[in-house]
Amino acid sequence: MEKNEFMHKVIGIWVNLCRFTLALVFIFSGFVKSVDPLGTCYKIEDYLAAFGWTGIVPAFIPLPASILLAIVEFTLGIYFLFGIRRRISTLLILLIMLFMTPLTLYLAIEDPVSDCGCFGDAVILSNWATFWKNVALLVAALSVFKWGNRIIRLISEKSQWLVSVYTLAFITGIAIYSLHYLPILDFRPYKTGANIREGMEIPAGAKPNVYESVFILEKNGVKKEFTLENYPDSTWTFVDSRTVLKEKGYEPPIHDFSITRADDGEDITEEVLNDSNYTFLLIAHQIDKASDSNIDLINEIYDYSVDNGYKFYCLTSSAGESIHGWMGRTGAEYPFCYADDTTLKTIIRSNPGLVLLKDGTVYRKWSHNNLPDEYMLNGRLEGIELGQCDEKSKARTIANVTLGFFFPLAGFIGIDLLLIRRKEKKKRKAQAGSRDTGTT
Repeated sequence: MEKNEFMHKVIGIWVNLCRFTLALVFIFSGFVKSVDPLGTCYKIEDYLAAFGWTGIVPAFIPLPASILLAIVEFTLGIYFLFGIRRRISTLLILLIMLFMTPLTLYLAIEDPVSDCGCFGDAVILSNWATFWKNVALLVAALSVFKWGNRIIRLISEKSQWLVSVYTLAFITGIAIYSLHYLPILDFRPYKTGANIREGMEIPAGAKPNVYESVFILEKNGVKKEFTLENYPDSTWTFVDSRTVLKEKGYEPPIHDFSITRADDGEDITEEVLNDSNYTFLLIAHQIDKASDSNIDLINEIYDYSVDNGYKFYCLTSSAGESIHGWMGRTGAEYPFCYADDTTLKTIIRSNPGLVLLKDGTVYRKWSHNNLPDEYMLNGRLEGIELGQCDEKSKARTIANVTLGFFFPLAGFIGIDLLLIRRKEKKKRKAQAGSRDTGTT
């Protein structure tokens, strides 16, 4: 009997340990996805491209799928944290882990994408690390599914609907806000306060990546690959070449930032990064898909930059025809430059979005939905608030969001303890009193 009681306690401790582990992982995973729904959308698009499904899945699917994924993960994490909706939550998390574990094993073996994106840009894991993490979570999910009745509730069944509704409203609101404006937390190397030039530097003593050029040559109808070490004689005909990573070394956070003028092909990267004056960068990674709903305000900001002697460039990865189409639609007079598409999507989660640089440092970032107007740009940047670096404290933002979410939940628990459980206690006393009276 004592042995059974001991095992009962051990299983209870194990199940609740697994339950809290899963809760924390799913809450964190869902939250970092909700603050950057476009980032998750881009990762889903990478998966579709890697599996050759781009032409099969409709183009509008990835964005709502990314928001839904964030909502589901965060909500399930809260359910586990409070021990509510145990039957559905344990089943769903088990199904998710049964799907994700073999998927991440495939990713680890075949490496179609370099990062699974399970924690967004907040935590980057290798594919193998992600797989072993999912193996551990699968064991935890199997445990809570088998012994779900051992999960200890933190709130009564009558009050669990409050937690459910509030959680859904909160995480949906975070996702919609971050999509309409910009992520409330920026984990990328181009966050406000970051210096792009410093982000491109390799620390002293760090070993850089080692690349090797591979040449494809043909002779007598036979194609072969060669390197500089075994390059053949002139009887071979050049076909193609590519650069491959030979040895992995230190890779700086920013390694692909480059700006080239669209009209003459001149590289102006250093000119922009070394400019001690202010520079506006209008980022439109795919300009043919960029929103033109606030184009009048963009043109006003360009006029403001010209009047005050600030540089203004529009950065895009789109071809010349798309640029001419944008100019025709919007009357744009600012100069256009080319940059890498992935880099532009990393710099700002808005198409278009506006970035303010000075000395290579990101001073401010705006979505096209909250661009500064003439009332905010009421003087030279040197003398107004918008010209000051808006470096946000990540720790403070996390603390504010955490308190903002859990403070009302603590209130729900308090109401649950003080009112509902007191009511149940009175009911039990009344029932006990009626039994005593009946006995007498």
